[in-house]
Amino acid sequence: MRRIEFLAGCALPLLLATPAAAQSLQDRDPGLLAPVDPAPVDPASPAPAVPVVTPATAPTAEGAGEDQVQFSSDTLEYDFDADIVTATGAVRMTREGDRLRADRVVWNRKTGKVVANGNVAVTNPEGDVAYGDSIELTDSLKDGVVDNMLVVLEQGGRMAAVRGTRNQDGTLFLERAVYSPCAVSHSDGCPKEPTWKITAIRVVYRPQRERVYFDGARIHLFGVSTPPLPRFSVPIGGRGDTGLLTPGFNITRLNGVEVVLPVNFALGPDKSLVVAPHIFTSELPMIEARYRQLTELGAFSITGYATSSRRSRDLSGGFTSETERAFRGYLDGVGRFQFDENWSLSGSLRLVTDRTFLRRYDISWEDRLRSTVSLERIDTNSYFAISGWAVQTLRVGDRQDLQPVALPEIDYRRRVPDALLGGTLQLQLNTLSIGRKSGQDTQRAFASARWDWRGITVAGQEVTLTAYARGDAYNTTNIAATTVASYRGLEGFQTRGIAALAADVRWPFIGEMFGGFQRFSPRVQLVVTPPTRNLAIPNEDARAVDLEDSNLFALNRFPGYDRWEDSSRITYGADWALDLPGVSISTNVGQSYRLNARPSILPDGTGLSDRLSDIVGRTNVRIGDLVTFTHRYRLDKNNLAVRRNEIDATIGSRRTYAQIGYLRLNRNIDIQDLQDREELRAGGRVGIGRFWSIWGSALIDLTDREEDPLLSAADGFTPIRHRIGVAYQDDCVDLGITWRRDYQTTGDARAGNSYLLTLSFKNLGR
Repeated sequence: MRRIEFLAGCALPLLLATPAAAQSLQDRDPGLLAPVDPAPVDPASPAPAVPVVTPATAPTAEGAGEDQVQFSSDTLEYDFDADIVTATGAVRMTREGDRLRADRVVWNRKTGKVVANGNVAVTNPEGDVAYGDSIELTDSLKDGVVDNMLVVLEQGGRMAAVRGTRNQDGTLFLERAVYSPCAVSHSDGCPKEPTWKITAIRVVYRPQRERVYFDGARIHLFGVSTPPLPRFSVPIGGRGDTGLLTPGFNITRLNGVEVVLPVNFALGPDKSLVVAPHIFTSELPMIEARYRQLTELGAFSITGYATSSRRSRDLSGGFTSETERAFRGYLDGVGRFQFDENWSLSGSLRLVTDRTFLRRYDISWEDRLRSTVSLERIDTNSYFAISGWAVQTLRVGDRQDLQPVALPEIDYRRRVPDALLGGTLQLQLNTLSIGRKSGQDTQRAFASARWDWRGITVAGQEVTLTAYARGDAYNTTNIAATTVASYRGLEGFQTRGIAALAADVRWPFIGEMFGGFQRFSPRVQLVVTPPTRNLAIPNEDARAVDLEDSNLFALNRFPGYDRWEDSSRITYGADWALDLPGVSISTNVGQSYRLNARPSILPDGTGLSDRLSDIVGRTNVRIGDLVTFTHRYRLDKNNLAVRRNEIDATIGSRRTYAQIGYLRLNRNIDIQDLQDREELRAGGRVGIGRFWSIWGSALIDLTDREEDPLLSAADGFTPIRHRIGVAYQDDCVDLGITWRRDYQTTGDARAGNSYLLTLSFKNLGR
């Protein structure tokens, strides 16, 4: 018993002693070894060769520093003569964030050598774990040699090596190593070959830089190996670093083979620059640059493209194939800054040199670009904004000098809760200036007030009362430049007053049906408003008017502010919904009737021009995660002819599904903004096995000359473009091949085929 007390008192404080200071052992859990005050040592007492110490606990020593080693094990043996400590059974050692776990640890106090065996794992402060059959360390736990080493990185990925060395700074040097983020076993635990891996003669991992360096490396993809590569490195964390990013490959009819070689320049922890040369076999190179920066107030990015190639001349007069060589480019910037909890500034800049550049180089298929800026202040009950925007058209036949520039728009809104009989009062002040280089210019200002009160009657009806008043002032010049007469208004300064009273009653009923619940809610709305001077005011923001389910019960069915529906009316309809286990169905339908016979300013074909409106509705069906179906429609009030028919449906699972979208507008409106159209959108994906899939999509113009005799050149079935691809995707690689065909030629953006190869490795490049 004397020897056991002696060892528990003296062996533990000496266990991790260094020349600078003694290292104490700290108590972490019941049963862990901890420092105790040593008992006096009797020099005459003979010490046993291999004494055994059972686990003990004690409070943590006072004055313990950060470089202490926390230590625990089931048993501890100390050889006094050799000055060797042996710990066995669930050994745990921790020092300054470095942790060691093993079945057996032998520490030679004379040499400072620590050898661990059996289920060995060493974890660094970054969270990376190194496994090995045998690990030889110094007593700092920071450096050593590992045989048959496996490293699991905190950011994802594994490295295995025949032998590894760990320096004091945490750097790992691996010999004859392999790196891969891929799984090396199936879900049933059976081993498998990773989808891709890098084998190298020598690998260096620097945790501080979050980067892995390879010497004599080869990349293996699906078992196919590349030739030996020059020395390179890859980031393994989220931090950006300077280096080559994943290249891109594309083949198009006009540009030939395209190779993109992006290089990232890390300019700091909060900013980076990517320069990406685009090399073509049939055209001059193009340079792309992307700059991004994160600041204390927000973030912004700006992207630019620049090249020289043959481009089509001005397409405002229609299609043409005449070309001329010129500088071509595109600028795309976006940013947002939050100054405090209320104030923010956001904006975007989008400019292109010509109308076909974006399509020619497959950057975007948009038909107009908007540049915006907005300074906003938002709190619980108010909103203030100073905004502006400019439009650049890419449409064939549109004149750029007729495109609007709105600067500034000043909008202020104030909500006053519990005002006037418990209702909500909303106040608004708005002013806007719109200018065009060769078109109509308009300045607008208005002030409005809206009061809403909502209540529930004893019988359960939901009642909403609304009162609205607004005063407008407009100034307009050069109205002759606007081709549609109803959009012009009168030249000079004009004023207008608007007022409306509305009552909306909804009566919901609920009950059981087919093992679920159904809800039926009839709804009636009455809107009373006096005549309004609409045609004296220019129409800038209320042109795309159409009756649909979303605006059926709106106070004003015109979008924007420039037109007001001044006909008193009654609107009626109903909502119905059925909720079953795994199935939900909802539908609504409605119609409106004008209470006076005044001529309407709404164009024929909008569904609102006559006293009795068309019938509109929408139906949604959802069956679990298998079926999603939405149908929107408008039926002619006289003969129930379908004036709007829109279907969006998705059937299938996340891996195998089919999508269809169909739209037919048969409104017979002779206004360019509201032209009729019929189109079909289809797409789908079929999963093959666990990782492979085939996918495709197509857009087809079904419009014929009868539906749009003025602008459409379609013959009833005109494909626009389609895409077909094969893709492979697992936990560590994305691989795809896509064939796209464009069927329409617009200037130098020619019809033809293009092929795209995509390859992305997880944790390799960015």
